[in-house]
Amino acid sequence: MQAARTPHHPVEPIFLSRWSPRSYDASAMPEQDLLTILEAGRWAPSAYNVQPWRFLYAHRQDAHWSTFISLLDPFNQQWAAEASALVFLVSDTVMPGDETRPDAVSHYNSFDSGAAWAQIALQTTALGYAAHAMAGLAFDRASEVLELPDRFKVEIGIAIGRQTDASRLPEDLQTREAPSDRMPLEQISFSGPFPSRFNPIAAE
Repeated sequence: MQAARTPHHPVEPIFLSRWSPRSYDASAMPEQDLLTILEAGRWAPSAYNVQPWRFLYAHRQDAHWSTFISLLDPFNQQWAAEASALVFLVSDTVMPGDETRPDAVSHYNSFDSGAAWAQIALQTTALGYAAHAMAGLAFDRASEVLELPDRFKVEIGIAIGRQTDASRLPEDLQTREAPSDRMPLEQISFSGPFPSRFNPIAAE
């Protein structure tokens, strides 16, 4: 795995060891392990310290499991059903006011919730589990089934579990069960304004 992920500059090893597999062993996860993972998400940074994220979760052995799995699209259901836990990350779309400002539409809730997901993913890796975020889900139905207040939106689903051999996956997914690389830093990081040579519109 490390050979496929070689940093161009020194970073902590956990950033390279974290990836998003789909092959899980269907084992039960201790409640304390999941709470530790969510605790890491709790400590993410957020604008004005509003902390817009909320975590709705189910363990594979509990009464909510089949309902949570049903909210994923068929592609994700086929492998996520073998995870140990499923989390729906939702966010508050309202920036709450205070004595100096009224409630307002938030422009940061999704960004801040992404920070919570990143910390969840890293804590998951640190505990020896793996996490895979999924956008393939029935968003409208999930909002209804999860009984979200109108001001909350579903951001992502997260499968968490112990990674196992790729042979448990459908054949078409087995070849995809490997860590992905990243674009070189010089293609995504620039000193000064955005370079015209990397402008996709200008290149057309």
